[in-house]
Amino acid sequence: MSKTPIELEIIDIIRKKRESNNLSQAKLANVLNVTPGYIGQIEMPNSPSMYSYNQLNQLAKYFCCSPQDFLPKKPL
Repeated sequence: MSKTPIELEIIDIIRKKRESNNLSQAKLANVLNVTPGYIGQIEMPNSPSMYSYNQLNQLAKYFCCSPQDFLPKKPL
């Protein structure tokens, strides 16, 4: 099952933010209290795994931004 374009965009935005902050998948997993493998699954386009709204909120707190920052600026 492939992810939708908006799901892929959200994942890409978070991955870029993670990488720009030199944060590994394992460290991000620790922030969200999940396994590193789960983050790997989320970042795989053909996996059904996706961030929950609560996880997006947790990431916004961690990165000191708004959950809106993980959404595209325009509809896809």
